[in-house]
Amino acid sequence: MNRRVSNLIAGWRTGLPRPVLILQAGSALSYFGYGLILPFEIIYLHQIRGFSTSTAGLVLAATMGTAAIVTPPTGALLDRYSAKAIVVAGSLASAVGYAGFAFVDLPWQAFACSIVSGAGLGAAQTANRVLIITLVKREQRAASVALGRVAGNFGLGLGATAAGFLVASAQVLSSFQALYVFDAATYAAFALIVLAAVPIPRAVTDAPTDANGTGYRAVARDRLFLTVIAANLVLIVVGHVFFSNILAPFAATHTSVGPAAIGIIFLANTSFVVIAQLPAVRVVARMRRSHGFAAASAIFAVSLLGVLPATLIHSELAATILLGGVAIVFAIGECVHTVVLGPLVADMAPAHLLGRYLSVLGLTFTVSLALGPAIGGLLLQTSPDAVWWGGALAAVLAGAVLFRLGGRIPDPLREAQSPLAAAPAAE
Repeated sequence: MNRRVSNLIAGWRTGLPRPVLILQAGSALSYFGYGLILPFEIIYLHQIRGFSTSTAGLVLAATMGTAAIVTPPTGALLDRYSAKAIVVAGSLASAVGYAGFAFVDLPWQAFACSIVSGAGLGAAQTANRVLIITLVKREQRAASVALGRVAGNFGLGLGATAAGFLVASAQVLSSFQALYVFDAATYAAFALIVLAAVPIPRAVTDAPTDANGTGYRAVARDRLFLTVIAANLVLIVVGHVFFSNILAPFAATHTSVGPAAIGIIFLANTSFVVIAQLPAVRVVARMRRSHGFAAASAIFAVSLLGVLPATLIHSELAATILLGGVAIVFAIGECVHTVVLGPLVADMAPAHLLGRYLSVLGLTFTVSLALGPAIGGLLLQTSPDAVWWGGALAAVLAGAVLFRLGGRIPDPLREAQSPLAAAPAAE
C-alpha cells in the first residue's frame, strides 16, 4: 500500500523550478477569478443589465475576438521585450476591464470593457507561455504545460462552483458586481505575484540568418510547422471544443439526461484532467510524438463516436453513466494531446522567433473556440449525429497527417535513441 501511495505521489512530482510553481499558482488564482464570471456573463448582462441576449453574446465575442487580434503583435513584442513585463501589463489590463463590467449600464460601455479585458487576456496568456518556456529546461516543457492545464482546470472549476453558490443565494446586482470585482482582484494579484516572485529569464542569443529570416514571414515559410498547426487545429475543434461547447446542447435535446446530469458529466471531465494530467506526462514521455498525436486522435475518435449510443438510451441514469464515461475518455485524449503539442511547438521554434511561434499556437486555440461552436451549431441544426461521426472522421484524418510526419518533427525520445546522437563528434 505504501508503495502504491509513493508511486501516486511520484506521478505528481514535476521537478519544476520554484518560480514556475509560483507562476502556475498565480495562474490558478486568475483562472479562479475567471471561473467566477464565466457561467454567468450572459445572465448578468441580459437579466441584470437589460441587454438583449444577442447583444450580450456579441459582448462576449468581442472579448475573444480582441484576444485573437492582439495575439500576433504580442508574439512580435515577445521576441524583443521581456515576457514578464507583458504578463504584468496584460493582467492589469484584464483587471481594469473586468472591474469595469461591474458598473456598466449601456452596451457601448460593456463593449469597451470587453475590448480592454480581451486585449489583456490575449497579451498575458501569450506572454505567460513564453515566460514559462524560458524558465524551464527542454526536458521540463511537458511537465510545465501539464501543470498549467491542471492549474487552469482547477481554478475554473473551483471558481464556477463558488459563483454558483453565491448566485443561487441571491440573484441581485450586488452579487454579480462582487463576482466581477473579485475577478479583477485575482488578475491584479497575479500581476503582483509575477512582478515580485518571478525572475526575468536570461535572454537566449540566436541571431537570425538569411536562411531562417525574421518576423512572421519566417514563420509562414515553415511549412512543417504550419502543417502541424493545421492538423492540430482540427484536433482542438473536434476533441476539445466539441465536448465543451456542443455536447451539452446535444445531450439536452437528443438524450434523456437533464441539466444536473450534464453538470455531473462535465465535472467528471475536469476532475479527471486535474487528477491525471501530471501523471500523463510520464506516460507520454515514453512515446514518440507522432505516436502520441496518433493516440490522441484515436482516443478523440472513440469518444466522439461514444456519444451516439446515448441517443438510444431512455434511462437518464444509464445515459448519464455512458456520457460520464465518454467525458473521461475525452479527458484522456486532452491529457495526451496537450503534453505533446505545447512542447513540440517550443522545440520547433528558433529562439529568436519563440514569441511568434507560441503566439500562433495561442491563436490556434482562440480560432478553435470560434470555429468549433460555429461548425457544431450548424451541424446541430442540420444533422446532429454528424457532429460526432464527422468529428471522429476528422480526428482520424488529422491524426494520420501528424503520424506521417514521423521523423520530420523534433522528438526527444528519437534523439535519445539515435546512435548518431550518442556518438562522439568526428575530429
